[in-house]
Amino acid sequence: MSVERQEGKLIRQLTLFDAVMFVVSGTVGASIFITPADVLRAVPSPIFALLLWVLAGGITLLAGLACAELGGMFPESGGQYVFIREAYGRAAGFMYGWVLFTAGNSGGLAAMVISFAMFLGRAFPALQTEDAIVSASVFGLHWSFTRGSVLAIVALLLLTAVNMRSVRFATYLQNLTAMAYLCTIVGVALLAFLFGHGSWGHFAAKPSGSASWSGVVVAMIALLWSFDGWEFVSWVAGEIKQPRRNLPLALICGILLILATYLLVNVVFLYALPPRMLAAESSPAAAVFAALFNGSAGRAISLFIALICFGAASVVVLGGARIYYSMAHDGAFFRSLLHVHPRWHTPTASLLAQGAWVTVLIVSGTYEQLYTCFIFVMTLTYIATVGALFVLRRTQPERPRPYLCPGYPWLPLAYLCVAVVFVALTLRARPLESLAGVGLALLGLPPYWHWRKKAKLAIEGSAAPVATSPATVVSSVRKEG
Repeated sequence: MSVERQEGKLIRQLTLFDAVMFVVSGTVGASIFITPADVLRAVPSPIFALLLWVLAGGITLLAGLACAELGGMFPESGGQYVFIREAYGRAAGFMYGWVLFTAGNSGGLAAMVISFAMFLGRAFPALQTEDAIVSASVFGLHWSFTRGSVLAIVALLLLTAVNMRSVRFATYLQNLTAMAYLCTIVGVALLAFLFGHGSWGHFAAKPSGSASWSGVVVAMIALLWSFDGWEFVSWVAGEIKQPRRNLPLALICGILLILATYLLVNVVFLYALPPRMLAAESSPAAAVFAALFNGSAGRAISLFIALICFGAASVVVLGGARIYYSMAHDGAFFRSLLHVHPRWHTPTASLLAQGAWVTVLIVSGTYEQLYTCFIFVMTLTYIATVGALFVLRRTQPERPRPYLCPGYPWLPLAYLCVAVVFVALTLRARPLESLAGVGLALLGLPPYWHWRKKAKLAIEGSAAPVATSPATVVSSVRKEG
């Protein structure tokens, strides 16, 4: 079916398959090849560790079910930004988008391309990504610009250019990486079980210690982070065909597909190495491949993980730009970010602004700081998103809901309880980095008031006076919240 051309507008051209692959590629990253060892260090029992993976996937699915109802209600670009704006008002929506741009999404994107460079360096040692090109002391703090930073910036520029040129090109790229991940995981599992040097007895190994509540909490933090990224597909809802049907299906199918492959990865890892040995590995994926096949497999798996990180970064580049485009459309961000290329139908200005700011973060920050800030602020946004389901059920009961969240209100309420505990634990563990994200959010209020004032003046200057009903005035005031 040909795509209808609309000059200067985003167009619907993403299929259900594209949307499902968007969920997979946006969620899967380097963490799935590292986290199994982290979980076993916190929870020594292999069976208990697998159960925690199922629990984390179930918690993620709870949030996905709530987001599916919201996506069916508001099938437009912006996703969570739109949900939060509709539930809590324009100011709250802007705070969400501002946090994404300054720290959350941009910090996560920087971390992804840095991870890509790191694993590419492991696959090709000649690149030596840790080597410093420039180093200096800034206000008593050591700063260095490494080869890895250069590779990360080059990857970011390439992804930005691809996303500017064509949504279809960017979609083909993320579909390719998602399918490469799925096929490789299934293929490796079959080879491992048929020809690999492993043992099913590892699953019955006696735990080296007993699980504690603190260990379970530490494991769940790592697990929930591994499932992060499923929500990116809602950001591009304005470009999905039949979004009221396809967006909920993509969220549910994508999360279930991710859970299935995550469990398969863990089974392969435990088949290859005893739990105690796996927990002691700093590079578990390379150790697993070496144990299953031969020692030269480590470089191949590093290259594979680099490819997965590259695909995940592509999804974030594509999705994040739609958030800032939607903010500009509401008069709550730079008006220049509204520009859509007349032939390519991509938000080129938004993509360039995103790329420029992420480059600054790569040059000035570190992977761990960006990673921690991203965890905290994004969890806050998930709480706001699932909470929006409750608010909108009450304030907009008449709006069409082609998909209803099952188990309402108990299932989304269960997610909120878990997420609040997660936020509290993250704040306790890394207070400075977490509060930095909150500080960046508060710094967005003055610019918001400035942009809203400019938007109101532009409307007042161009619109003729019209009669306004009391109901319209009340609705407008509530939206401005």
